[in-house]
Amino acid sequence: MMESDGRLIGRREFVTQLGVAGGVVAMHGHVPRLLAQSQRLMSVSLGGFDLYYEVHGEGPPVVFAHGAGGTHLSWWQQIPVMSEHFRCVTFDHRGFGYSRDVGDRPGSGAFIDDLRGLLNYLGLDRVGLVGQSMGGRTALGFASAYPERVAALVLCDTTGGYTDPTIERLRRQQSTERSPFAPSFIERYPERAFLYREIQRLTLDREERDGVGVEVTPTEIQPVIEHEIPTLLIVGEEDTLVAPAVLEAMHDKIPHSEFAVIPEAGHSVYYERPDMFNRLAMEFLKRHMSDE
Repeated sequence: MMESDGRLIGRREFVTQLGVAGGVVAMHGHVPRLLAQSQRLMSVSLGGFDLYYEVHGEGPPVVFAHGAGGTHLSWWQQIPVMSEHFRCVTFDHRGFGYSRDVGDRPGSGAFIDDLRGLLNYLGLDRVGLVGQSMGGRTALGFASAYPERVAALVLCDTTGGYTDPTIERLRRQQSTERSPFAPSFIERYPERAFLYREIQRLTLDREERDGVGVEVTPTEIQPVIEHEIPTLLIVGEEDTLVAPAVLEAMHDKIPHSEFAVIPEAGHSVYYERPDMFNRLAMEFLKRHMSDE
C-alpha cells in the first residue's frame, strides 16, 4: 500500500526470501539484524518524479547503482554484509523497478541529476559510489560532474561510459555473445539465475526499454584523475560484454586506480561471486572512507 505524501511503500519480505533462495545471506547470519534496521522502501519527489530508495546500516555512506538487468533488490547479497560497516543506500534508477519515468521520459539522461537530488535530500555531502554495468555510468558520471562529493569509486563490469581509441578497438574484438553470467553459472546456481530474472521482471516498463541504449555520450574521467578519487575496477574473467582487457585499458588511464579480475564470473561479479566482490569492495571502501 502506497502513501503519496508519506513517501512509504510496504515491501515484500524479500530479504528473508532471498536468504532462503540463495543461501548467501542466511549463511552469514545477517538477516535478523538487517530486518531490524529497515523494512521500508521510501521515495523522494524530484520535480514530479518519484525516485525509490532504501537506506540500511550506519557508518560512512555508500550508494549502490544497479545495472540494466536489475533494481535496488539486485544488491541483496551485498547489503546484509556491507550495512554492518557502512550506511548503504540502494535505489531504483529512473525507469526501473518502482521508479516509473514521467513526463517526456528523459530516462538515463537524468540519472546523474537524480542521484544528486537523492543525495541532497538525504543530506549526504560526500559518499562512496558502487556502480554495476549501467549503474557505472551513473557513478562515474556523477564523480566526473561532482568530484568533490565522491570519496571512493567502485566500478564493476563497466567503463562507466568512458571510451577512447584503445577501448573502442578492444570492444570491436569482443565476443558478440551477450550474457549477464559466466557460461557455467546457470547450471551451477539455477535458483540464483531464476531469482536474477525475477528481479529483472520487476521493471514494468522493461519491454519499452529493451533495445534502448543507456550509453549516449562518453563520460569524462579527467576530473576523477585530477581529484585523485580512489577508484577500484572489478571485472569477471568471463565477461563477454566488457572484456577484462577493456577494463585493464581503463585502469591504465587512471594512475591511482586498482584493478581486479575475478575468475569464474561473467558480467555480474557482484551476483556470481558475492563473497569475493564484498571482500574486495569492503576492503577498498574501508581504506578510503575511514574519515567520512
